[in-house]
Amino acid sequence: MLFSPKNNPIILFITFGLALLPAIVFAQENKSYPASKFPDRIILGWKGDAAHSQAINWRTDSTIIKAVAMIHEADPSPDFQSNAKSVDAKTTAIVLDGKQVQYHEVDFTGLKPATQYMYRVGEGKYWSEWFHFTTASDKNDPVSFLYFGDAQNDIRSLWSRAIRGAYSTLPKADFMIHAGDLINSSNADYQWGEWFEAGGWVNGMVPSLATPGNHEYYMDKAKKPHVSMHWRPQFALPENGPEGLTETAYYFDYQGIRFISLNSQEAILDSTVMDKQAAWFEKVAAGHGMRWTIVMHHHPIYSTKNGRDNDEWRAKMEPLYKKYKVDLVLQGHDHTYGRGINMPLGQSRKKPDGPIYVVSVSGPKMYDIGLQNWMDRAASNTQLYQVITVNDALLSFKAFTVSGDLYDSFNLEKDKKGQNTLVELSTTLKMQERLDLPENLKKSFKAEQLDEYNQRFKEYKARKNHK
Repeated sequence: MLFSPKNNPIILFITFGLALLPAIVFAQENKSYPASKFPDRIILGWKGDAAHSQAINWRTDSTIIKAVAMIHEADPSPDFQSNAKSVDAKTTAIVLDGKQVQYHEVDFTGLKPATQYMYRVGEGKYWSEWFHFTTASDKNDPVSFLYFGDAQNDIRSLWSRAIRGAYSTLPKADFMIHAGDLINSSNADYQWGEWFEAGGWVNGMVPSLATPGNHEYYMDKAKKPHVSMHWRPQFALPENGPEGLTETAYYFDYQGIRFISLNSQEAILDSTVMDKQAAWFEKVAAGHGMRWTIVMHHHPIYSTKNGRDNDEWRAKMEPLYKKYKVDLVLQGHDHTYGRGINMPLGQSRKKPDGPIYVVSVSGPKMYDIGLQNWMDRAASNTQLYQVITVNDALLSFKAFTVSGDLYDSFNLEKDKKGQNTLVELSTTLKMQERLDLPENLKKSFKAEQLDEYNQRFKEYKARKNHK
């Protein structure tokens, strides 16, 4: 069970899949984010076809029992307002921290492809500002999106620079992917408040696709896991996943790419859920007609942290990723950076026989890095965000530090038969690999732990030199 952090540092045991691992929860400001009559936590998502629809969620206090959203094609003149269309919201009352709040959702449908719209949400005297968004094309036009690993801790203070830096790098992003552990304690309202404050108005202009991590889950009195009480009311996500995993496992098509989100947390906790997701995955990964398949989930197929190994998850899913020619798998959980392929050392990696695996972290919580054989590029103690651009025959991947430096880069070139060629670009980068341990681990590690890490470091460098 996950507990809200107190004002003083305490040591807790936090559930990570099937194992109990100690974690330090540091003191946080515990800032309050009370709801009001004015809309807040405005965020874009999707329930259906991205070329013809757009969904919006927002929050108010309990006095706003009926809310609407207004929409109009984008117009440089301010005279459009009287002609804007009004759509009634679906409103859900939620009691959190002993207080009732209202979450509202609208799904705009019947929109034109590749068209800019503007919208606002509210009621009576209480309105948001007008936001802009652009619908997807109904053709296989180029796509650019952002991907974030775990935000989790010190969200307002330090994760904010990740999402704001990412938006500054790619202000025309089509959407954002969050690979779980957006917060630290699933039902802590102030942590979700920090997450929304960090993203601010960007969330109202760039849609988000999120997949849940272990920190989005809590245990009820019967020790049954549940996704955060915030999750479904505040995110608009496709409802086309397996039964019982609504808006936590789903697929989504965007301009020639099929994105598949899997709920690794429930799969790792329950083998029957893992089997159910695997069977569902086969249905949605087979014969979909898209040129690219990208999968996202929280727990890595190949871990970047020494001592972690999601072996049952890997044994179940990796053969399916190869069978259905998944191109890229985006993951989090391990609070370091690793990118690579599951191919034996000495074998050419130019023609991958499976997906490229990426594990990344966008927040400030850092672990020691394992430097395992599957990695082609790694980073320790580094906050990052990723920019991914895809067209019909090329997937371009770039990882940036939150300081804006290009840290990792590769291309996948897809031929007419669907075979990928990996073009490794990290070897041309000016930035050396950041592999030093975080300061807190340097201080807390025993001598034998430091010796073991230094040995792994030497072996990793030796492997890199012989590729």
